[in-house]
Amino acid sequence: MPTLLVLGSKPEPRLPPRETIDALACANASGYSARTLGLPDPEFTVMTAVLTSGKPADEHSLRRLEGLRTRTLYHIRRPKADAGGPLARLLAAIRLRRMTARELRRRLGGLGYRYEELISRPARWYHDLVVRLCAGDPEVAAAIAGKQPSTGLVAVVLGLADGRWDRVVMAGFDFTLVHAYGDNPLIAERGSATSAHAATDVLVLRRLATLRTDLFTTEPVVHARTGVPLCPEVATAGVAA
Repeated sequence: MPTLLVLGSKPEPRLPPRETIDALACANASGYSARTLGLPDPEFTVMTAVLTSGKPADEHSLRRLEGLRTRTLYHIRRPKADAGGPLARLLAAIRLRRMTARELRRRLGGLGYRYEELISRPARWYHDLVVRLCAGDPEVAAAIAGKQPSTGLVAVVLGLADGRWDRVVMAGFDFTLVHAYGDNPLIAERGSATSAHAATDVLVLRRLATLRTDLFTTEPVVHARTGVPLCPEVATAGVAA
């Protein structure tokens, strides 16, 4: 059965047997982990607009993309900021200029990052897809309105919606800001390693776990918090213990 592995940025991800992986999907800079682990280039990669914000935490991830490649690159556009007075709107517009698909192309070009196709869509498009796969659950919609899902979760949903794979397996997820490719400056800045997206991600995955039979994880922490079943090959090997 064709299997898509969606790789997050957690250090030392638990991987299913290599012969069971038919394609790979990545989020932000998890392609760095994929290459380190000897995995194939991703079929698709999802990147958030904030990667090019210029902030230290985002530069930390962006730099790790040097020399990598993916077939399709999905860009999650940043919502426009229309609130506040004229000065606040001007400052927001300046910040948003750094977070466009054009700027992402420029920065990735400077890093030698290659892709065949770039698809840039509004954040709302991705969020609506999440809600649709959750059968229009109003609780999920309300959670997303409060805090959008993580880029990794969007990669999972795109894989489920694609239709080419019988199974989507999550590896390298733990609902924290910890990265396999170095210390994330955002942890010190916030004083916590917990991802701000964690509550939304957990809720979405709990709902998907009740609706789907094609979603699995290799990570016990994801299984424990969401009910997403452990990948059979990994569970048989004793990872569930």
